[in-house]
Amino acid sequence: MDHVLSTHLFVNSRLTIALLDRIWDQGIPAVEIFCARQHLDYRDRAQIRELGHWFRDSPLKLHSIHSPMYSDDVWGRSGPQAVLNITELSRPKRIAVTDEIKRALEIAETIPFRYLIQHVGVAGEEYDERRVDAAMTSLEEIKLFASQRGVEVLLENIPNQLSSAERLVHFLDRTRLGLGICFDVGHAHINEGVETAFHLLKDRIRSTHIHDNDGVTDQHLFPFARGGTIHWKRTMELFCSCPGQFPLLLELQEVPDLGQPLAAAQSVFERLEAL
Repeated sequence: MDHVLSTHLFVNSRLTIALLDRIWDQGIPAVEIFCARQHLDYRDRAQIRELGHWFRDSPLKLHSIHSPMYSDDVWGRSGPQAVLNITELSRPKRIAVTDEIKRALEIAETIPFRYLIQHVGVAGEEYDERRVDAAMTSLEEIKLFASQRGVEVLLENIPNQLSSAERLVHFLDRTRLGLGICFDVGHAHINEGVETAFHLLKDRIRSTHIHDNDGVTDQHLFPFARGGTIHWKRTMELFCSCPGQFPLLLELQEVPDLGQPLAAAQSVFERLEAL
């Protein structure tokens, strides 16, 4: 399976060409860039141009970007107005959210990539038909803007009542938006279970997010790390039932005392493949 690393592993540091060089030198052929402004400021045209020049001359591929979750550069700590939620009920606020996501999508004009990974709602959000309608309106606009730049939108299963595997299937059947899925293994483990969620979403999966947790908290642990409880052998058996359909994409949390995170990530790829 193809290997991709999310830069979420370094999300609290500025994304630089030196870091991208290190990722390629470790033998990882592609990345997903996490659009958090303290990491990649998608509003900063100079940073985007610098990365664009580097990607044009590098064999490292940009597979996807993760849609921004906050408009600030401190993980939403500046206040609730910084949260980017496409299910926002207020039309003016929802337009502001979609405009912010469009700013991130404009990266494709300089650095081509295939997928935008998008959340429906925020963690813990309850089910509300009005919010489903709001998400549909937002995604119609985001999909159009993305397609004009050669990008496909993938919805990610996350721990809320709008984005379980079953809810996403119903949403996509109802809206007929024709969107694919980014299958998040850790989130499925917290929700209905990896195997149940996989079978519900299987035909729509185009990318993945791979990380571990204790089944309760969204920890983004390295697979096989202490505290993780996902059955990785069974997970890989499920993945191997769909050869070539999607990559193995690690979306990991930074571990402060881990001296060689890229070597550790490469080791995870090797252990997963060995299963």
